[in-house]
Amino acid sequence: MADLVLDSTDLQILRALQDNARLTTKELAARVNLSTTPVFERMKRLEKEGFIKKYVAVLDAEKLGRGFTVFCSVKLKQMTQSVARDFISVIRDVPQVAECYNISGEYDYLLKIQAPDMKYYNEFIINVLGNIDAIGSTLSSFVMNEIKNTHGLYV
Repeated sequence: MADLVLDSTDLQILRALQDNARLTTKELAARVNLSTTPVFERMKRLEKEGFIKKYVAVLDAEKLGRGFTVFCSVKLKQMTQSVARDFISVIRDVPQVAECYNISGEYDYLLKIQAPDMKYYNEFIINVLGNIDAIGSTLSSFVMNEIKNTHGLYV
C-alpha cells in the first residue's frame, strides 16, 4: 500500500465524511474547495482503495434501550490456533457483541457489549458466553460514564 498516497484534499474529504457521511457531493465539494466531479472521483477512489470501508449511522444506545455498556475481557482455556479460530467464528455471530479485539496481556480478547441493564448482561454471561466451550474465564468492566467516543479516526 506504499503507492497509495493521500494528499491534503483526500484527508479533508475523509474528515468531512466522518463528521457527516450524508453530505452530498456538492456539499462536500464546497467544503474542500473543488468542483463536484473531482470530489466524486476522489470519493470513489478512496472507497475502491479501502480508505472508506462503509457508511453507517451512529445510533443512540441509550434511546434504543442498550445504554448499559460493558467491556468483557475473555481468557481462553488454551490459546491455540484452532481454539482461537473456533472462538472467533462463534463470537462473530453473537449479535450482542458490538466489538471484539484480540489483545495482549492477561486476557486474550476484549468484547464490547451494549445491554439494556445488569440483569440482561448477567443472563448473557450465563446463557451465551457460558456456552462457548473455549472460554476459560471472563472479567467484566462496567462503563459508568462515557467521556469520549468520536466514532472515527484522527486523520
